[in-house]
Amino acid sequence: MALDFEHIRETLFTAVIGDILDRMGHRHQFLPPGIAPLVAGTRIVGRAMPVLETPYPEGTGRGPLSHKPFGMMFEALDDLKADEIYITTGTALNCALWGGLMSTRAMYLKAAGAILDGYVRDTPEIRQLGFPVFSRGAYAQDQGVRGKVIDYRMPLQIGQVLIHNGDLIVADEEGVLIVPQAVEGEVIAAAHEKVATENAVATAIRAGMSTQEAFEKFGVM
Repeated sequence: MALDFEHIRETLFTAVIGDILDRMGHRHQFLPPGIAPLVAGTRIVGRAMPVLETPYPEGTGRGPLSHKPFGMMFEALDDLKADEIYITTGTALNCALWGGLMSTRAMYLKAAGAILDGYVRDTPEIRQLGFPVFSRGAYAQDQGVRGKVIDYRMPLQIGQVLIHNGDLIVADEEGVLIVPQAVEGEVIAAAHEKVATENAVATAIRAGMSTQEAFEKFGVM
């Protein structure tokens, strides 16, 4: 059954989905802390489109990408599909991996957002566009003479998380969470159940029930 990304974005959050993944034994699904939304309160839900970067000084090397500015970045960007998230890592933290024109193209393609294990630039333009971007911060130095995209739509590792093409990503200001496709239906259904239970706990506590009693009765806290 296809997932309703908009419903997930409006009703769920990374904390509750992460709890379900922990319970199921998937305990390394959050990207490292520090990757945060450009605009506070931003949420993204969509499919991963992994993109691999590497440090690559301009004009060096003998490979097919050695004299190609940005490597395969334009091919990767143009291959984005609706509801996909451009997620990238691999290069040194010395340049921006995303900018305003990339956001404009991604919006035209109806992509869900971009998540960078690195920096973004053109932040006023991106905020004005309203395109969702998560990154390690803003830094204007260009990647064109410093790094390249060398592949995309292949498995990608960020921290302890292995990300496959098409994995479900849920991101908010508390973290970026990767949900493996094989368990996504079960995870999302259980997360909705947990939210309903937590709402019942909140109602009980507001009515005077102690936290010990609430945990014994509902099993969540």
